[in-house]
Amino acid sequence: MSGGPPLGGVAAVHAAAVVLLAFAFGAVAVRGMAEPGVALAFTVLIALGECVRITLPGDREQAPIGAAGALAYALLGPLRGLPTAHGVLQAVAVTGAGLLLALLPAVALPRGVRCRRPAPWRDPARLDGAARRLLGAGFAAAIFQPLYNSGLIDRFSADGPAYGVFLTVVAALAALCDATLAAVLRRARSGLRFPAALEDELRSLFGIGSAIAATGMLVSLAAGEVGLWALPLFCAPLLLAQVSFRRAAAVRATTGQTIASLAKATEVAGYTPRGHARRVADTACAVGRELGLSTRELALLEYAALMHDVGQLSLVEPVPDGATALLPEEEQQRIARLGSEVIRRTGVPRQVAEQVARLADPWHGRPDADGPAVPLAARIIRVANAHDDLLTAARGRGVGEAVGRLEVLEVLRLGRGRVYDGRVVDALVRVRG
Repeated sequence: MSGGPPLGGVAAVHAAAVVLLAFAFGAVAVRGMAEPGVALAFTVLIALGECVRITLPGDREQAPIGAAGALAYALLGPLRGLPTAHGVLQAVAVTGAGLLLALLPAVALPRGVRCRRPAPWRDPARLDGAARRLLGAGFAAAIFQPLYNSGLIDRFSADGPAYGVFLTVVAALAALCDATLAAVLRRARSGLRFPAALEDELRSLFGIGSAIAATGMLVSLAAGEVGLWALPLFCAPLLLAQVSFRRAAAVRATTGQTIASLAKATEVAGYTPRGHARRVADTACAVGRELGLSTRELALLEYAALMHDVGQLSLVEPVPDGATALLPEEEQQRIARLGSEVIRRTGVPRQVAEQVARLADPWHGRPDADGPAVPLAARIIRVANAHDDLLTAARGRGVGEAVGRLEVLEVLRLGRGRVYDGRVVDALVRVRG
């Protein structure tokens, strides 16, 4: 059995952020605050941005305006044509002050309300986001501020394209740094393999990530001409983008409710044991993570696994214990096709219906052995479903839990390369063995 997620990565990232923030606060306390009014304006922007958060796919939280404000201050050069001199550590200190200021609303809430919500300082997503924001701002400032304060950037005209290209490059590098940190934290929190986690985070750069980087860069550029009015002026479009993301999240929630209802229908009608769909989905997702599936692929896999037995509602008589894995292959395929037709009419992503339609197709070890390749998700669900069906049957015979698990894994191993994908069976053994 594989171990738990390697949380050492979380501790390392958080420790680095705490040490950097303490050093930055100490340096500012000793040297004093440069342009305190500007620092205060960015601190308030970051704090407000942290209070207006959105939830991305995979239950990931993001504070776009807060992240854009931190990046803008790290990349801030001239302000209304006059040079600034806040430097790297003050950029980190202002970001940290904004993050801490954002905690005040939670502290000010009535005690009863605080008990119903996790405190921000105990919320893993909030802590991870704060650490990423601090380290990302420090990274961007460490590239930009020394070059700006040394006068090397003065060779570029603030009105010319070279300065804008330089800011774009630094913003892109900061976005890559943030994506890498996010992948490290997700790997540590969920056990998702690092390449898959990094792929997810890089893909998100084309969505809200690119909007954050562009907004931070534009604010820093525009501040050189219009001053602090650039903060509300150029953050407003990002706020509107957050509204769109919230609507998309509402659509995803509706889809999730539809899927949950369909998954429960077979249990309520007595066709499958209580909790079967959820167990199959949990096992399938564990195997999918072991095989390196991305967040989107895992979400589609979970949807298909929850609804894999919907086709049983077309049966006149229920299958004993809902164990479709014990039926003849032709009957399994008929039930899968019927379930796929039902799913196609629910509005869930079409890939889910395709996965369910193919989940009973045999696996011969060669993708082109018998027509189009069986989707990996379908192969995973077939193994996960057989695992739960066989384990339920073993319990019904009075077999002990440990012995039953060994029996089930042995049956699945015997079907490797003939009925089940051997790679999927091996992954199941690692996560459930």
